[in-house]
Amino acid sequence: MKRYLYSLVLCCALGACDRYLDITPKGATLLTTTTDYDQWLNDPSLAEAVGAPYCDLNFLGDNIDIQNVPTPAIQPTHLVYTWAQQYSLVLNVSPTFWGYHYATINKYNTVLAGIDQATGGTNSQRRSLKAEALLGRAYEYFYLVNEYGNEYDSATANTDLAVPFVTSNDVSQQVPGRSTIAVIYQHIIEDVTTALPDLPTDNSTNRLRGSTAAAYSVLARVYFYARDYVNAGKYATLALQHTKAVMLDFNGTLPASAVLSIQQDVIYGRLAVGYIPATLDLMRSFEPGDLRVKLLYYSSDGYTYTVRGATNLVPAFVTPSLQYTNTGTSVQEMKLIIAEAAARSNDLTTALQQVNDIRKNRFPAATYQPVASAEQAAVLDAVLQERNHELPFSGLRWFDMRRLDKENRMQTVYRYDAQGNVIATLPPHSPRYTLQIPAQVLSFNPDMPQNPY
Repeated sequence: MKRYLYSLVLCCALGACDRYLDITPKGATLLTTTTDYDQWLNDPSLAEAVGAPYCDLNFLGDNIDIQNVPTPAIQPTHLVYTWAQQYSLVLNVSPTFWGYHYATINKYNTVLAGIDQATGGTNSQRRSLKAEALLGRAYEYFYLVNEYGNEYDSATANTDLAVPFVTSNDVSQQVPGRSTIAVIYQHIIEDVTTALPDLPTDNSTNRLRGSTAAAYSVLARVYFYARDYVNAGKYATLALQHTKAVMLDFNGTLPASAVLSIQQDVIYGRLAVGYIPATLDLMRSFEPGDLRVKLLYYSSDGYTYTVRGATNLVPAFVTPSLQYTNTGTSVQEMKLIIAEAAARSNDLTTALQQVNDIRKNRFPAATYQPVASAEQAAVLDAVLQERNHELPFSGLRWFDMRRLDKENRMQTVYRYDAQGNVIATLPPHSPRYTLQIPAQVLSFNPDMPQNPY
């Protein structure tokens, strides 16, 4: 029996993608001009974080504490939070994560399939839009390979299965088989590299769109999670060299508005609403005076961190102009990549410089103390700690847990109910660090191999 791409883009078939069809229904629009495709890339859904509005990837992390989870869990968010085998068995519902990514990929593939035939505009404009679509598609596959494939291991990447690599926007096409992790990473790198020469040199007026620096920043993130720290540091440096983005100084003037597309530290933006209950361990790990705490977190226990559930990342309550979290790439993420790459190669001077460049913007100038150490292990620990504080709910903690688990740096993670009873555990090297293929996908593709659980 033939299986079709419909099963991969179920949410597209059920949702907003039906506005643009091969035959124009009443009230719909065909993509025919270069301007049409440009506007298509301004679709707000393309600027959303994974599992908007809060970025559901955050609910997998070890720094979140939800107390009101029933046993057994029923809601998709609670199922994600407890690392359940499946998040929904309802076959006509778009699968969490998978459905979002493939629907988004379908939108980028729509540009790639039609932009060469678009009327109006210039060849340069069409090449630029094609480049943005290649970059956007690569960005989505980065998430898919790190959600549904094992953590990158050069010894097994050529045999470990990842996800189907789809290049068509025709939902009647057959579904390709699951590509290996190595093949998906190769496609990602090739797409971004192909895009680079034609991307805009500056996206300062809309940082949710692509640019040269955005491409370098995506490459930096891709190599970082492939644990190729040399190339990760190289491309993070190139991203910083090619962007006009600069860090926000929490001692200085904060943004006048919450518009993330023009926030000054964003390189390639994706939008999430900041509203996450933080663990006591995370909050206790911040140093006294860290400006991030009272600018980004609201605490009903007076910031004493004695009551579970009392402290939430919810900047809308304390600093409205920072109410949106960027899950895309940023200046600080690139600096942390450079820092970790340097620490791992024992270039401690560079590692400490990058970490302290961030920290001096996060502590009052009168009390700021730079991190200093001549011990490689201590510097790497400082970099990892700074990463936990600067990017806690940017959708990356789960991926960090996976790569650190490969290095035996992860302890068992526990979930507790309101009474403190353990309701779920994630031990080191658990197969649950790799998500299962959704039941909705397997219902259309029963011969697709499933991940262990």
